[in-house]
Amino acid sequence: MILTVVLIIPLIAAVVCLAPRFRSGAGARWTALAGMTAGLVITVVLFAGYQADHYALKPQRWLLETQAPWFPQLGISFHLAADGMSLLFVMLAALLGSMAVIASWTEIKESVGFFHFNLLLTLVGVIGVFLAIDLFLFYFFWELMLVPMFFLILSWGHENRIYAAVKFFIFTQAGGLFMLVSILGLAFTHQHATGVLSFDYPELIGTYMNGTTATLLLFGFLAAFLVKLPAVPFHTWLPEAHTHAPTGGSVILAGLLLKTGAYGLIRFAFPIFPDAASRLAPYGMILAVAGILYGAVMSFAQTDLKRLIAYTSVSHMGFVLLGISACNTIALHGVIIQIICHGIGTGALFMLAGTLQERIHTRELSRMGGLWAELPRMGGLWLFFALAALGLPGLGNFLGEFLVLLGSFAVSIAAAAIAATGFIFATVYALWMLWQVSFGPRRTTGDIADLSVREMLPLVVAVGLLIWIGLFPQSVIRTARQGLETLKATIEWHTPTRRSIGAPDKGMVDLKTQTAPKGLSGGYDGKP
Repeated sequence: MILTVVLIIPLIAAVVCLAPRFRSGAGARWTALAGMTAGLVITVVLFAGYQADHYALKPQRWLLETQAPWFPQLGISFHLAADGMSLLFVMLAALLGSMAVIASWTEIKESVGFFHFNLLLTLVGVIGVFLAIDLFLFYFFWELMLVPMFFLILSWGHENRIYAAVKFFIFTQAGGLFMLVSILGLAFTHQHATGVLSFDYPELIGTYMNGTTATLLLFGFLAAFLVKLPAVPFHTWLPEAHTHAPTGGSVILAGLLLKTGAYGLIRFAFPIFPDAASRLAPYGMILAVAGILYGAVMSFAQTDLKRLIAYTSVSHMGFVLLGISACNTIALHGVIIQIICHGIGTGALFMLAGTLQERIHTRELSRMGGLWAELPRMGGLWLFFALAALGLPGLGNFLGEFLVLLGSFAVSIAAAAIAATGFIFATVYALWMLWQVSFGPRRTTGDIADLSVREMLPLVVAVGLLIWIGLFPQSVIRTARQGLETLKATIEWHTPTRRSIGAPDKGMVDLKTQTAPKGLSGGYDGKP
């Protein structure tokens, strides 16, 4: 029930934002903020309960689960479930949703109620993606993210917003349609093997299929997930969308929508198609390394501040793809930390970029500079989040990328070594961005107000979280560990000879209970 509540609260807030009494600026803003804050409180309480009860030390099951018939004749159910990994992602969604609302507080002046309706509806889709384990329901929420984000960019974006919105729509919709075909193909393959039509993830996880069928179906999922991640060369929609989206939209895009692609790879692609995914994993590492280097080099070449930050996301998400492709315990823990810290850090950078654009009415780096002395609060936060982006030791971003490289080294020394050069490139573009914004000669005229308390509050929270995760990552690792180990064990044990439905062996993982066989996780236990 609690999972349904987490979904319904932002949905109710979205609908309320359209009511005549609340569609005014103040009413819509406070309604949206209240809805996301309520969701954040609930997820934080769940996280605290997880830590206090030491669930991570017990045999893994879904921490929370709710299921109800939807279209039973078609094998479709309203099936939501959360393990430690998805709990972390839902908490991230609630946090960044609140940040997006605050970032839009003074920027959005027209159709305020409709703006927050679309923003909250996008967040409902994101949260649904992290919780849905019926594949039809998952696709429903996947598509639910698309339309409201399209309107956010189209209606409240900047100069070339029409081009950016259409490009975003075409890329993500095309990938989603390929995934839909694969979902239907998987369900029909399962029906052919068992006589039962089902879209339920625990039922589909062990479906027998030959190598060719598995590879073809996997490509459909990859088309959606790699576009959304995004992986090079499927990334071209991202710089345009980020550059021309409103600040709140950029926070959601960078912090959450990209993460749905990574989540889909971890939750669905690798466990359902373990053999096909293993065969394609080396190519995934190649794409990852290409993305790390390409995104970093392109970041340094940008003259638009938001476009620069967008390309840093391409580089950082390359580390995520690298860790997923390596698919060992250390790398996957690094992936989770990187997803969370990149979401927080890049969301904060886009908030800063948006507040700066509001004040000086430009995103061009050549028209900035010399703001450190006049804007000490903003300058200090620019410094912190630039250092986070370059991977300063002691912050969560460094820990995530370090664990990814450490885990990847065991799979491919060459890929890990080349990817490690991304730290060098990150240092260059991060310091370049910091110098252009805060130091050098002053290129703007007139007085510029420093950050207000409202603008400071979410950024200070982000600072605290990145420091906390960097110094004390145990709580995050412990929360994600059991879910990741279960998924990893599923990949290892669902070989072609062990994938026949109805004939599980002693080593098989029971995804209905999420109980992993003992001793499958290797020597690393997630403890730093």
